[in-house]
Amino acid sequence: MAYDAQLLARIRTLVAERDGFVEKAMFGGVAFLLNGNMCCGVHRDDLIVRLDRADGERALDEEHVRPFDLTGRPMKGWLLVGPAGVESDEDLSWWVDRASEFAGSLAPK
Repeated sequence: MAYDAQLLARIRTLVAERDGFVEKAMFGGVAFLLNGNMCCGVHRDDLIVRLDRADGERALDEEHVRPFDLTGRPMKGWLLVGPAGVESDEDLSWWVDRASEFAGSLAPK
């Protein structure tokens, strides 16, 4: 399955200088794990982000955001942000920072 290589490159740039990030093929795309915990990634043309459940529920009210659902049972706190929601580097950084804050709060795996 194809994914947005340009979005992937933009995320790589954002996490390149940060400790604890590992890139891994997942979900037919690419994910970035922080200390072993899923943080963010690319699925097709969308950004995947993982937030805490409450923040994830609130984020669903934001434009260009929908649940990350590959199986018919969306996981709470896992979201897809459409291309229009990450057009600017500032917007992409904001989402990656939110996901990094949550993933960084979890116990390392």
